[in-house]
Amino acid sequence: MSPISTAHRRFRDPRSTKYDFLGSILVRCPNCDKVAHVGTAPDPAEVHGQGVFVPRRLVCRNCGTSKESRRGGLTLHRDPSGSSGDPYFGARLWLQTEIRHGSVWAYNLEHLDLIKRFVHAPLREGIPWHDHGRKMTVVARLPAWMQQAKNRDEVLRAIAHIHASLLRT
Repeated sequence: MSPISTAHRRFRDPRSTKYDFLGSILVRCPNCDKVAHVGTAPDPAEVHGQGVFVPRRLVCRNCGTSKESRRGGLTLHRDPSGSSGDPYFGARLWLQTEIRHGSVWAYNLEHLDLIKRFVHAPLREGIPWHDHGRKMTVVARLPAWMQQAKNRDEVLRAIAHIHASLLRT
């Protein structure tokens, strides 16, 4: 087997956590229901940093909505019976869809791509038990149904549907 085909079949956990994907989040605008963006807000105090607690701004290019969050906190929860929301404004995530097993969602395209690469790979290498680094990564926290090979095609179709939703906007 060639190294190229092996690379597409193998997935190694890059040790990304949900916090690694909070720099840019695609959401539904609370006013017009089109794609909006949550990113870091310009800080007049010139405080530098890209952490999860820097001020955020929700901007919709369709209707001009602009909101700022300076509370310095975030809420990482998901209503199991409802849609996922961004942790700063609670706006519904754009990159999400429901399938018969549950919800497939991502904060941004980078997050969606990581999930896609994980689901697509038949060989998945997790973090060794003896490694002292981060173990509760994004892929380690994916629901069991998303990790099962029997659901691979359905989850990949859902991811393709999510990705196509950006092209329709």
